[in-house]
Amino acid sequence: MSAERTLEEMLRRDGFLVYKTRGVSMRPLLKENRDLVTIRPFDGRLKKYDVPLYRRRGNRYTLHRIIAVRENDYVIRGDNTFAKEYVPDNAVIGVLTGIRRKGKDIDLSGAGYRFYTRFWNLIYPVRFVLHKARRLGGRIKRGLKGGKNK
Repeated sequence: MSAERTLEEMLRRDGFLVYKTRGVSMRPLLKENRDLVTIRPFDGRLKKYDVPLYRRRGNRYTLHRIIAVRENDYVIRGDNTFAKEYVPDNAVIGVLTGIRRKGKDIDLSGAGYRFYTRFWNLIYPVRFVLHKARRLGGRIKRGLKGGKNK
C-alpha cells in the first residue's frame, strides 16, 4: 500500500488529516515545517478561494487555491506560483479547513483571511510582472558575469 493511498484512506476513515506543510507553493500563507493544516472531506462543489488537497501526476498530492470554478473542474494556482492547473472534481480528496501557526489557530472564516485571499488574487498580475522582471534581471546579471570571465 502506497503512502499516497494511505492519505485518502485516513481521510475516509478518520474524517480529517492534520499534517505539517511541505514546499513553498503556498507562501506566504503557509510556511514549510511551520504550519499545521487540517484537511476534511467536502460535499458538493468547492468555491473560489477554497484550498483543496488533490492528486496530481500519478499519486502526488498538492494543496493549492481555487481561482475559478468551472462546470467539471477547477482552475487552481498556488499562492506562490504562476502557472494555472486544471483539476477535475474526481482528483480532489479534501479541503483545507484549518491552519495552526505557532500554537494559534487562524480563522479561515475571518475578515483577515478573506481579505488575504482576495487581495493576493487581485494583485496576481503585479506579482507576475515582478517575478518575470526578477528572472530577467538574474539572466542579465549572469550574462554580465559570464562576459567578465572571458
